[in-house]
Formats: sequence, structure tokens, C-alpha cells
Amino acid sequence: MKLVTARYQNDLFLGKLIEEQNVVFNLSMAAKEKNMELPATMLEGIQLGAAFLDKINQLSDTFHENLLFTYGLDDPDLQWLAPIPRPAKNIFCVGKNYKDHAIEMGSEADIPEHVMMFSKAPTSVIGHGAGIPRHKGITEELDYEGELAVVIGKIGIGIPAEEAMDYVFGYTIINDVTARDLQKRHKQFLIGKSLDGSCPMGPCIVPKEYLGDPHELKLITKVNGEVRQDGHTKDFIFTIPEIIKALSAGTTLEPGDIIATGTPAGVGKGFKPPRLLNSGDQVEITVEGIGTLSNEVI
Repeated sequence: MKLVTARYQNDLFLGKLIEEQNVVFNLSMAAKEKNMELPATMLEGIQLGAAFLDKINQLSDTFHENLLFTYGLDDPDLQWLAPIPRPAKNIFCVGKNYKDHAIEMGSEADIPEHVMMFSKAPTSVIGHGAGIPRHKGITEELDYEGELAVVIGKIGIGIPAEEAMDYVFGYTIINDVTARDLQKRHKQFLIGKSLDGSCPMGPCIVPKEYLGDPHELKLITKVNGEVRQDGHTKDFIFTIPEIIKALSAGTTLEPGDIIATGTPAGVGKGFKPPRLLNSGDQVEITVEGIGTLSNEVI
């Protein structure tokens, strides 16, 4: 099950990506046809929990055979949004969660002993297919970071590691676009991580029941078709339960909160000389079991 938020001819809807038929199924329209109450937004659906998935399965079973309320993936009137277009709070991000990335950005001394956290502003979020602003004149060192992201499914604080996965709704992909020069200039991460359009997200959310072990996923980032990052979530320094435990110690997590789990080696800044982003560059991030998030720098 791959859940999307999209527009068709300016009508916002919740959808289900059906890859074997290369279509998006308009759940919102199908629910209206069946006089079924369906949440209006993905965030409301996540808050509803298992009942949300039950409704989706009912609609899928009803309309699966006749392909009603579906749009082809190449339909020009179909516009992808981030699955949660405007998160309720900043996106939580884990820094240096792969040893090789920590080393490429410094040395072995930079491998963290504790979970490193920073955040990206909600205004940075854009969807699959949207343009990443180049922000020329503001930054000359725009970089990419492909990441698996966790979507929280229920409220919790002080969550033990052994219970952490019970608080997960599902998973998506994030490109943690970073202005490296701003990051260095301000000596912290927020400004360099929060430029408008610097958090492409999507193309979908996969509920945890439909993905399997999130620590067994291959992650590939390509720039203009060239593989730059070839990573695997088994190489996390801190696992998802460890991240949730650390983050929730004194901080309440809520349904719809998003945690980006860190990026593997191969970012543009890590090359010698650096290979940073410019207008016209196409960035594609593929995470096994989820799909490909693709955006062009404009």
C-alpha cells in the first residue's frame, strides 16, 4: 500500500498508488461515491490509525476491477504533493547516522556517540516532481542528501526502544537539501537546511505493515542519472527504535511527525572537489519498497 496526496485539475485528494497498473486511485472521490467518511488529509488519516487503512482496503476491494477514479502516472493534470504537504511542526532530522558519511564530512572523530538531531522548517517541504529552488545569491553550495523518513502514528513521550516501532505509522523518502555554506557560516544547521523547497518528500507513504524491516532497505541517490549515493539502512549507527527513544525523552511525538534518519556517504560536499547542485540537475532518490523521489533544481 502506497499512499499519496495529489491534485487533479486543482482538486486535492488522497490517493493510492497502484504501480502494477501505473495509476493513482483517487480514494477521496471513491469514498464520496460510496458515501463513506474518509479523512480529508493524510494527517487526519494518520491520526485515525488502523481504521484509516481499513477504509482504504474497503475502497480498493470495491473498485479494483473497473479502474474507476484512477489517473495515469503520465497524466499532465496529475500533480504530486508531499504526502503530508504541510507538517504540523519541523521535520526532525538525524545527523551523521552513517559512519562513512560522518567520515566524508570530517574524519573518524566525527562519528557520533549519541544521536545528533536538527530540524527543517515545514515551509521547506515540496512534493515529488516539484522544482528545488537554486537560491542563487543566497547559497553557492546547494547539496543533496537521500534519506529514509519515519512517520509517527501515535502520541508518545519517553518511549522505550522496545516499544518504539508501535509508534510508527509508516515510511517515506526525503531529500535533505542543504546549503553547505550557510550551514558553515551560521555554525548550526537550521538556516542551511530550511530554505524554501529544500525538503522534497514522497512520492508516497508506505504504512509499516506493508514494508517489512526498515533496517533492510537499499537507498540509491542519482544526480543526472549518475549514482552518487549507494547505501543501505542496515548501516545506521543508530536504529529507528534508538532514534525514537532519544528524541522522545522529554519531547512529545505526535501523529504525523516526520523523522529523517540520516544520509549515507556520497553527498556532493564529500567529493574532492565538491560536486554540488546547479539549475537543471535532476536528483532521484530510490528507497527499496517505497519508490523514487525525483526533483529538478530550478
